[in-house]
Amino acid sequence: MQLSEYARRLDDELDTTAYADVDASANGVQVGPEDAEIERVVFAVDAAQATIEAAGEAGADALVVHHGISWGGIERVTGSTYDRIEALIDRDLALYVSHLPLDGHQDLGNAAGVAAAVGLEDREPFGEIGPVTIGTIGEPAEPLSAASISETLDGFEGQPAGEAGPTRVLDFGPDDIERVAVVTGSGVDWLDEAVEAGADVLITGEGKQQVYHDAREAGITVFLAGHYATETFGVRSLASLSAEWGLETEFVSHPTGL
Repeated sequence: MQLSEYARRLDDELDTTAYADVDASANGVQVGPEDAEIERVVFAVDAAQATIEAAGEAGADALVVHHGISWGGIERVTGSTYDRIEALIDRDLALYVSHLPLDGHQDLGNAAGVAAAVGLEDREPFGEIGPVTIGTIGEPAEPLSAASISETLDGFEGQPAGEAGPTRVLDFGPDDIERVAVVTGSGVDWLDEAVEAGADVLITGEGKQQVYHDAREAGITVFLAGHYATETFGVRSLASLSAEWGLETEFVSHPTGL
């Protein structure tokens, strides 16, 4: 399959163009000749030296990631940007990126993966950013407890390191949890929207100082399960989809501990 055809299929599936005006990431092919033939694709959360090298060692023709190397454009090809582009070109490795489109996809996305793991049903798009959404909200078949959600989240790959336990919990909501909002990565800015939507819980990756007070005063529980840990689901889903298209696939795990 040509890289251009593969990218077109991914763009169509993820509705990439809908996010063009709100996403700082240059989604789509960031490095590579569009007429290149690809047979083997490696998937990872981040485009970094470690994952590029791993993809090269795996004999990949393309690397698909959630976090790419171009954010708001590339003014100078120096430093780590030069090193990463050089590493991709030296290995004849194309780079395809999907940031917010892969957060918000209601079947393949990161939030969808977290929601499925927690057992949320009747899910709807959540987490507005301009005309699009980057999360999901739903309800469990039966009320959940904060402890049961923590147990699920603690089982995610690449959980943050720390003696206090991998998932941080700001437990200010009701004991019986009946509605859960999910925005992966850095999603605490959508706390107010979660409250307005009647959520008992917001699940995200990492937090900010002010979210403690905001959650306490609003009476909502917030789970901080790790940026990396909440964002492996999307690229894994794309790997499964790509395998259905006849490509050889592999997921490379490189947790950041954050």
